[in-house]
Amino acid sequence: MECERPVTGGPCWTELGTSDLEAAKAFYTELFGWRPEADSRQTAGAYAMAYLGEAPIATLTPLYHDSQPVAWSVSFSVAHADTAGRAVTEAGGTVVVGPTEVFDYGRFAVAADPSGATFQLWQPRTFEGAGLLNAPGTLGWVELLTRDPERARAFYRDVFGWTVSDSARYPRWGVAGGEFGGMMTMDDKFPPEVPPHWLPYFVVTDVDASAAVAADAGGVVLMAPTTVPDGPRIAVLRDPQGAMFGVYVRDGRG
Repeated sequence: MECERPVTGGPCWTELGTSDLEAAKAFYTELFGWRPEADSRQTAGAYAMAYLGEAPIATLTPLYHDSQPVAWSVSFSVAHADTAGRAVTEAGGTVVVGPTEVFDYGRFAVAADPSGATFQLWQPRTFEGAGLLNAPGTLGWVELLTRDPERARAFYRDVFGWTVSDSARYPRWGVAGGEFGGMMTMDDKFPPEVPPHWLPYFVVTDVDASAAVAADAGGVVLMAPTTVPDGPRIAVLRDPQGAMFGVYVRDGRG
């Protein structure tokens, strides 16, 4: 990601829905040094905001219904949630929830692209999203895993105005002149029951050490630390409750 704060059309926030909120707080505090704090307003539910210093980084929430998977979700900043929601449906996607107000923070909706990969729309008011991006312990990259890359290119271009690189191996998404994510085609190596999805990557200073910390804390290393040719060093992990996410060092040396 080539920005340190959210920009319109780009990723601005990430949220974990988990089956064990207290265990998730402990795990991500150990891994990233986050400071989770519960919202004092009863109407906010049992969610916790995770901070690094004074910067809000992510939300950790309980599962709100039985069919909700344990997973990380990615939010994209939009100027108008209702307008963006209409763009989603016109492009062949679905608005799953909302748009709806979230206190005085902003306006929120959950959407799905034509393949079923879900994401969130966030229209900021008093809360723009992450107070810091692209720094150790924060969201630094987002990746779409899909079985229909050509339709995904058209959909996200129409909804957000994104650019996409011509790379056949790993197209990269861009907005406002900077790249913030990529797209991986799901081939036969992915079990058919694994749905298309967005995967957040968090910046770390040492991928190998972070993978070891995650494993020691009860997580699973799904993809061992590896250095992408001409790219970063990455690993894909799963927390003890089952949510997948990535970690990476941009220059590949960590």
